[in-house]
Amino acid sequence: MFRELRRIKQKIEISECIELLKKTKRATLAVSGDDNYPYSLPINYFYDEINNAIYFHSAKEGHKIDSIKRNKKVSLSIIGDEYKDDGGYFYYVKSVIIFGKAEIVIDEEERYNYLKTFGMKYFPSEEYTVNELKKNMDRALLIKINIEHISGKLVHEK
Repeated sequence: MFRELRRIKQKIEISECIELLKKTKRATLAVSGDDNYPYSLPINYFYDEINNAIYFHSAKEGHKIDSIKRNKKVSLSIIGDEYKDDGGYFYYVKSVIIFGKAEIVIDEEERYNYLKTFGMKYFPSEEYTVNELKKNMDRALLIKINIEHISGKLVHEK
């Protein structure tokens, strides 16, 4: 169902993809937008290795949520681990692409726990995270992407 990497020599192992997912803070989410135009946007996310899922938060309405409700199939791309060879001009960069199906998390306990875990990735302390949840949890949705396919590669930009 999912295409294999065309440039197989650039492929990175799934373990490297997962490490990049765990440490990178931003990704680009792509959905099928209005009138079937692709719609992509930057998001903050949290990777749950146990459930092999991506979580992100959103307002309760808008283009992204309308698109997900209409078509749960999404993709997510991440770029990171940039470096140059000594004396080199061009970067090496790893990229990961995920395909999966998005769903709005309804269960309140799951929602709170994952929003808290998500917040701990970005906020300075647990106390700060809990205070933010108290103020904003009623306004936020939690979306889970059930990952169906992951691939990654190392690219030398030149």
